[in-house]
Amino acid sequence: MSELRNRSQVEEDEEHEVLIEPSEEDLQMQKGKKTGVAGDERNILVLLFLYVLQGIPLGLAAAIPLILTNRNVSYKQQAEFSFAFWPFSVKLLWAPIVDSCFLPSFGRRKTWLVPVQYLIGVTMLVLSFNVDFYLGDGSESSAPNITMLTAMFFFLNFLAATQDIAVDGWALTMLQRHNVGYASTCNSVGQTAGYFLGYVFFMALESYGLVTLAGFLQFWALIFMIATTLVAVLKSEVGTDHVISDEPDLGVVQTYKLLFDIIRLSVMPTTIAMLLTSKVGFAAADAVTGLKLVEAGVPKDKLAMLAIPMMPLQIILPWIISKYTAGPRPLDVFVKAIPARMVLCLVMAGLVYITPAFKNEDGSFPFQFYCLVVAIYSVYQVTLYSMFVSIMAFFAKVSDPAVGGTYMTLLNTVTNLGGNWPSTLALWMVDPLTTKQCMNSNSTLTTINTCTESSEVDLCTNGGGSCDVQVDGYYVECGVCFVVGMAWLLIWGWRTINRLTDAPESDWMVVKSKVKQ
Repeated sequence: MSELRNRSQVEEDEEHEVLIEPSEEDLQMQKGKKTGVAGDERNILVLLFLYVLQGIPLGLAAAIPLILTNRNVSYKQQAEFSFAFWPFSVKLLWAPIVDSCFLPSFGRRKTWLVPVQYLIGVTMLVLSFNVDFYLGDGSESSAPNITMLTAMFFFLNFLAATQDIAVDGWALTMLQRHNVGYASTCNSVGQTAGYFLGYVFFMALESYGLVTLAGFLQFWALIFMIATTLVAVLKSEVGTDHVISDEPDLGVVQTYKLLFDIIRLSVMPTTIAMLLTSKVGFAAADAVTGLKLVEAGVPKDKLAMLAIPMMPLQIILPWIISKYTAGPRPLDVFVKAIPARMVLCLVMAGLVYITPAFKNEDGSFPFQFYCLVVAIYSVYQVTLYSMFVSIMAFFAKVSDPAVGGTYMTLLNTVTNLGGNWPSTLALWMVDPLTTKQCMNSNSTLTTINTCTESSEVDLCTNGGGSCDVQVDGYYVECGVCFVVGMAWLLIWGWRTINRLTDAPESDWMVVKSKVKQ
């Protein structure tokens, strides 16, 4: 399920567009000759390429957990690495700085875009020289250095998130006013393509021995360097002073103050609590299932390739589901999707349980098994996107249009955090909830060896035994998540979501709230 991470920010800009109503000048432009993409062809290609570059670090980061699975890495260490995915979920913390601080002589967006992309290239190059040692392949160390891997990929994703802020802003001035809607398309298509290249394409090439992670990093480091140089030299920023927007152009202090004013709204504490806890019931399935399938023997490149048939579904589903979330109560779909998704989480746990039964003597899996995996994942995608589209529609409905961009970004940040912290916790708790026992060992120990510590594992294996799993913490987590998730929905979640849906529009208006004060 690692391909599901960090995807919500791809669609975020699409929701912002509905908050900006066309002005008279816009309508005149649409009636005149300036229609279609004429004159913006190159700009759209530039934006598309910048978003592709942005998706590369995300895809590479998603590939690392699968690579680590077969290298004696504990789930606590996997949880540690999961922090590398957090920057995109908390980019709101530094977005006002990127939007407000710049060198006018160089360009508002290029001030950040150029140095950040150079840093991504340099970081990839430095990482390529050491990544084998960090993964435990080098002669100096046999164990993976999870701390360094986490730090390096966290920094890469931090830079990619900063580049995303700059590119999102540049898109509004790079494109003609009537073509600004193409920005979200470039974002979605470009970042998905980059994610595919960094994750699926790399895993496929690596499985056939055609490329190494170090070589792949060096290639993209070179691409980043060349592309950034071309953008810095050949692409100028024009028209930044003529952008029409209904939102005020706030400075750093004013933007942070606005965020504080939004959080102080009477409905916001309950909304934040709901967003931070609504995904607890899916944590084990989302974070651990893919790793458990690899642990059961499913080739990691085959698992990554399953993202390919998911892509058309991920494009079509939002359009279909949006028909049911367009009314005054978009969260009705959200509430109905929660129990269905939790049941499917149990189905995915069952899939992991029966996976060894499909395994052939040569270690391969039959075609029917992969069809079963695709079928289960496809149905799961329906529930996942039902929740995603409905919550985005709700955000668009309640956000104050006067400060829509900041409002939407805040709500998206909270909902992304609501998915990240349960996944990290789920990974962290797999090992403590797992019970093992040393079997068939010649050790003279009189006490039961539970293989809890590394010394106990070594003692067991040196004695000719093996640490067999008695109780798998993954299944315990799936059961606990289901019970907690259903209890959350029945006791608090359902009533709270309905109360937020029925809240009057004035309760969500930050500008009106400030006027009253």
